[in-house]
Amino acid sequence: MFYRLLKLVAGPILKALYRPWIEGVENIPDDGPAIIASNHLAVFDSVFLPLMIKREVVFMGKGDYFTGKGFKGKLVAKFMRSVGTIPVDRSGGKAAQAALNAGLARLAQGELFGIYPEGTRSPDGKLYRGRTGVAKLALRSGAPVIPVAMIDTNIAQPIGTRIPRLHRVGIRVGQPLDFSRYRGLERDRFVLRAVTDEIMYSLMDLSGQEYSDEYASVVKARMAAEGKFAGPVPGTPDAIEVAKKNESKEKPA
Repeated sequence: MFYRLLKLVAGPILKALYRPWIEGVENIPDDGPAIIASNHLAVFDSVFLPLMIKREVVFMGKGDYFTGKGFKGKLVAKFMRSVGTIPVDRSGGKAAQAALNAGLARLAQGELFGIYPEGTRSPDGKLYRGRTGVAKLALRSGAPVIPVAMIDTNIAQPIGTRIPRLHRVGIRVGQPLDFSRYRGLERDRFVLRAVTDEIMYSLMDLSGQEYSDEYASVVKARMAAEGKFAGPVPGTPDAIEVAKKNESKEKPA
């Protein structure tokens, strides 16, 4: 209910201010389950994509959005819950699996489910290595993956700034990716990595971003340690070590 009300009330205002454009919207099916896999440049990504498509799409969102303190933190948490965002504990383990299960349940109901394979916003506009949760969702659900590239949302809402800028933003929707050839192999980490990399290649092609084969969380943690990043760093202070351990589990020996 709040989702539809927000689109009805805030939608015209945002469209007038930011003049968003969209290409390839016909690639999103009118019905049936599908995974929306998007690059992640700004919090605005979760605002403009739902605004520009007819069907309701629910995204995963970092758990920090739901635990903020003060008026602003509580306001953000209320907004995220109201639009159905599924919180993700980025420390991994059972908490992360719970978020994936929630996504699988939504797909089983024939709905759209959105995920940011990079796991966090890009700190510098580059496209970073995808995490394999999107591949697990695709292989376990059998749903097609629709790559979506957000364009210039990081200019409209740069990391570390409180006041958004009035800059036109865009969305490019790619053709659905079918991974049914890998059905039954959702426990094979090499298959999961191959599927994820194919999705990231599609996002790179759509967005025109420079690709970096590192996790964005690792880059953010390193930049923060060097005093070059002012935004939030996902995970714990040892985010670099955690990410490297996860990466070593996914790469071939």
